[in-house]
Amino acid sequence: MKKIFLLGESMVELSRREDGAFNQSFAGDVYNTAVYLKRAFDDVSVSFVTALGCDALSADMLAAFESERIDTDFVQRSSDKLPGLYTISLDESGERSFAYWRSDSAARQVMQYVSSDLVDSLCTGDMFFFSGISLAVIQPNDRDAFWQLLRKLRDSGVQIAFDPNYRARMWSSGAEAKQQFELAFGLADLVLPGVDDFNELYGMNNVSDIRNFCRSFAIDELVLKSGSGSVYCFTDSDSLEVKITPVEHVVDTTSAGDSFNGVYLGARLQGISIEQSVKLASAAAAEVIQHRGAIIPKARFVNRIHPLIKQADPSPTSNKTTIE
Repeated sequence: MKKIFLLGESMVELSRREDGAFNQSFAGDVYNTAVYLKRAFDDVSVSFVTALGCDALSADMLAAFESERIDTDFVQRSSDKLPGLYTISLDESGERSFAYWRSDSAARQVMQYVSSDLVDSLCTGDMFFFSGISLAVIQPNDRDAFWQLLRKLRDSGVQIAFDPNYRARMWSSGAEAKQQFELAFGLADLVLPGVDDFNELYGMNNVSDIRNFCRSFAIDELVLKSGSGSVYCFTDSDSLEVKITPVEHVVDTTSAGDSFNGVYLGARLQGISIEQSVKLASAAAAEVIQHRGAIIPKARFVNRIHPLIKQADPSPTSNKTTIE
């Protein structure tokens, strides 16, 4: 069984309904990725690395992890901190706006719980995934320990996967974010950015410019998401564009990228080709954005994605455009 560890934060999600009341659930970019990965590929071992409190909501959150069959052995518990919280409001086109309460969350302390025994356990994995939000949440004084962890994982043969997921409000400056992201690019084997990440942080919105920027790092697999149009994939030996059919009825774009990441990573762990992995991941994201909230009903997701996974051909097909 393939094994992946994902480090990040899960928060209490309050999603505003049309009547003005709120639905309460749990979500966070890396946690969402873990959920959709496990739902799509039950035969992959999925472990979430985070910190929660000892309060009732933290207990409910832990139960939610377990209900999704996510391994909780690496979930730490803080005696004096609580989970973060955020609210979602949607406009008529399905675009969302957020308000956050996370500055003193338990997840910010996660690296303080990383012992040598825990590191040894993480080194047994096939893949380790984190995001730019994971980095921003980690307290600045703990980031050196995080980079030491990543170097040890990579030296142990663990594949490192990273999604920049840039959120300007979480960083003290663009310079701080660039410095941290470029450390991540330098250690990552697989990178899953959006064009908007590079546009907001580096002023780049051209695929070729982004590709050339990433060439200075030892990235084996670059999967560049450009919204609803195409996904551009680059390796040392191949470059291709996979065209995506836009969704006509978008309800909520929350977790579109997270669900894409989860299914893509799971597919690649299972040996499915890059092109087919992109198609599966795009189908997952298309289903997710037709529902409210970050985590959609499990049956709807499984019924849509599992038949497509069974049909997936690991070998490349002719339905692609090669990028010169």
